[in-house]
Amino acid sequence: MHIVAISGSLRKDSYNTKLAHAFAALAPEGAEVEVVSIADLPFYDQDAEAAFPTAAQALKDKVNAADAVILVTPEYNRSVPGVLKNAIDWLSRPYGKNSFAGKPVLVAGVSIGKIGTAVAQSHLKQIMVYLDAHVVGQPELYLGPAAEVFGDDGEVKESSTKELLRKALLALMARAA
Repeated sequence: MHIVAISGSLRKDSYNTKLAHAFAALAPEGAEVEVVSIADLPFYDQDAEAAFPTAAQALKDKVNAADAVILVTPEYNRSVPGVLKNAIDWLSRPYGKNSFAGKPVLVAGVSIGKIGTAVAQSHLKQIMVYLDAHVVGQPELYLGPAAEVFGDDGEVKESSTKELLRKALLALMARAA
């Protein structure tokens, strides 16, 4: 099973990108999680759909070929970051070629605070439901504070958190089966 993970953060030492990589490291046998970058995407512009930009088409091809998607989001101003929304806009276009339709999607996030991107995830789940994705409802992954989640090496510290991530991956895989 091939799963694509997208982090909604471009920051060099992003906790959410670390979380995307943690999913890849914890993938069970028979599953591969590929972390893909959205850093090179141009701003969404409907006029560009006629000649889809190379970076947008490459991302769309990866998501179309995947069995499932993991969206890992920080929370900016109680919502998803613009770069993640931009990627979602490219992936859902052109009209009639929505890459999320029928696709199992897991939403997760980590923040420096204790509520771990809960509001942004709620907003992101609303967007995904509208786009006809099959959103995994449980387990919910509102991780934080980030300093307690990751060690200095970027690895998840607690075995209970690793187990929660594995449980989430198995729920996503069950949706994709």
